[in-house]
Amino acid sequence: MAFSFSGATVNYAQAQIALEKSWTLRYNSRKTINHKPINEMKSLASSLFKCVALAGFLNFCIVGNIRATDTAQSSAIRVACVGDSITYGATITNRQQDSYPAQLGKFLGAGYDVRNFGHNGATLLRRGNLPYIKQKEHDNALAFAPDIVVILLGTNDSKHRGDGSLDSGNAPDVWQYKADFVPDYEALIAEFRKANPSAKIYVCLPTPCFPGRWGINDKTIHDEIIPLIQQIAKDTGVNVIDLNTPFTGKPELISRDTVHPNAAGAKLMAKTVYTVIK
Repeated sequence: MAFSFSGATVNYAQAQIALEKSWTLRYNSRKTINHKPINEMKSLASSLFKCVALAGFLNFCIVGNIRATDTAQSSAIRVACVGDSITYGATITNRQQDSYPAQLGKFLGAGYDVRNFGHNGATLLRRGNLPYIKQKEHDNALAFAPDIVVILLGTNDSKHRGDGSLDSGNAPDVWQYKADFVPDYEALIAEFRKANPSAKIYVCLPTPCFPGRWGINDKTIHDEIIPLIQQIAKDTGVNVIDLNTPFTGKPELISRDTVHPNAAGAKLMAKTVYTVIK
């Protein structure tokens, strides 16, 4: 048996025989031969070489497994879920397992590398109070060079006071910059196309609110933001994923804050995205 590690190839059977011969000659050169030490040394040598052989075999298995894993990941279809706290999985107890990107990964299965690039509170608008393009998730998503990009932004852009949003007294007026929404969105799409020219890009119609909080406003989302996203999709040739209609009349899929989908809502989102991109 021979193993190769650290650049050297070792034939353990040949090495063991050579070492035993060396010990035997050494003891035979003496006038009085005591076979007991020789036999003990042979037994020790045999045990030693078995241990080394086992170590070499385990090294071979571990390295082979790591290489196989790396190969599988490098050949997987890369899916970037870009968005705000709804993508991140805010309010979901076990978001690592139950956020919509995590559940999407389960639906897609082997052969897909789905990653969550959501950032809590992020706006699409560059002049918003927390622009997505200034967050590390934005940079990480571009560096990922995804094959599929699913963008879900716009909810936080609806922020302004009044219009039925709960606790909106101190809300920032992000929607005052609505004239920038189309060019800012199209610029984000262009960035992902530059990162991977063959990427398939999908823009999502935001989930509804019941009625919204902190200035996030369902009326603005439905009446203004959704039509703009549909226009953006037409202008840029990307596909639309409707995450608004499936939630119509289903407030039980939204958490108590009236904005964020719960685990069941995230599952519906994942199923909807899966149906479109698969």
